[in-house]
Amino acid sequence: MSENPFLIRGYKSGEYFCDRDKETRAIVSNLQNGADTTLISPRKYGKTGLILHAFDQIARRQLPFETLYVDIFATLSLDDMVKTLAEAILEKFPERSSIGKKFMGLLKGLRPILSYDPITSQPQVQFNFVNTSEQEHTLKSLLTFLNTQKKQVALAIDEFQQITEYPEKNIEALLRTYAQQMRNIRFIFCGSKKKIMAEMFLDANRPFFSSTRTLALDKIEYTVYADFIRERFEKAGIPVEEEALRYILDWTRRHTFYTQSLCNEIFAAEPQKVDIAAVNSACLEILERETTNFLQYREMLTQQQWRILIAVAKEDEVEKITSAEFLMKYKIGSATNSRRAIESLMNKELILENTGLEKTSYQVYNVFFSRWLAKQY
Repeated sequence: MSENPFLIRGYKSGEYFCDRDKETRAIVSNLQNGADTTLISPRKYGKTGLILHAFDQIARRQLPFETLYVDIFATLSLDDMVKTLAEAILEKFPERSSIGKKFMGLLKGLRPILSYDPITSQPQVQFNFVNTSEQEHTLKSLLTFLNTQKKQVALAIDEFQQITEYPEKNIEALLRTYAQQMRNIRFIFCGSKKKIMAEMFLDANRPFFSSTRTLALDKIEYTVYADFIRERFEKAGIPVEEEALRYILDWTRRHTFYTQSLCNEIFAAEPQKVDIAAVNSACLEILERETTNFLQYREMLTQQQWRILIAVAKEDEVEKITSAEFLMKYKIGSATNSRRAIESLMNKELILENTGLEKTSYQVYNVFFSRWLAKQY
């Protein structure tokens, strides 16, 4: 069997990357023209892949940028953020490189504890800060180091809305001040919580108001994604039926991660051809494998929240989620209590709110979970 061309983690090359040409051009253009970017999309839409693809294009075109990607999703404080940024710089610029040697010189002055992960061999940094001012000074020192490089630096900070959860106050204002001072760094602020990111960058009372060019990531266009899937299978000598393609893209809602995952599952089964039977088999395999995980949600949620998830899954997409008709049909309860339950489910990223020019609709965030709920109930 050929190498599976449907990646479900990481980034390999443009050959394995579907479309996003317009978005890639926008990011590169912003970098070249001195503009910072805010990239917003639901989780698993391919946001990280897009950033790494744009960075890959910068390298291939030999544009004068150093590129650096930092994911702060797991950070809980400014201390964590500083540590994560320092480790990302160490990984980007190895200790033996000329830039790496300079960075090590800077780090020694900041007195961290340096080590390496015994499994991944990735650098690990531990700072022992006495107070917040030391954290702020170290963060500024790291950014200043990047700012003084010969090439401009494209710094992507993923899950940027996480800073609103930090216990330290005024982190937004602090980072905005630092960003303004770093003339040689172009920032790409990425986030998956649309409401929080919109408030951060569109509210006139917030520090980052109107400081970037906003780019919203949508689903890949149907025919483009269908062509990509067909070409990858046929390159491996596996013919694809048109009906099966429609099934794949409808069942996964063209949500990048779930589309890639289903295609990965189909390819791994080594079918003679991709038809409805092959797709159905892969769908059932995925849902069966995830059943234990999905059942855990039932233990974590209230009965009303669980009923709402089932109702939304069975409808596939709901516009008037608190309407009397919808609530009565699925015996969910009063509109007031339902609103609180729905808000809680959205905060837990179990329900996705799709806001468009013409309508707002709601779906179960995890597509596979949605299909499992609809099938089970």
